[in-house]
Amino acid sequence: MRLQSGDTLRALMNQKKFSMARMGRYADVSQSFIHRLCTGEKRSCKPRTAERIAEALDVPVGLLFVLNESPNGVRNSSNQKISA
Repeated sequence: MRLQSGDTLRALMNQKKFSMARMGRYADVSQSFIHRLCTGEKRSCKPRTAERIAEALDVPVGLLFVLNESPNGVRNSSNQKISA
């Protein structure tokens, strides 16, 4: 899933008092991975990671993330092609 805005993620983490280390533990990823998301160095993650981040911040997943588009069309979080 693609992160819409690292700034939004960082602002929500600050509002909810989540350090990058704490968010990493909650989402089961490294602190540096969360840092790279916040700075824009990394723009995407696995759907389960996106769900855990949103859950930790008590926001809908769609507020922070959108589905990645593949060259063959849009795929859902189970990596199944969505027919138009």
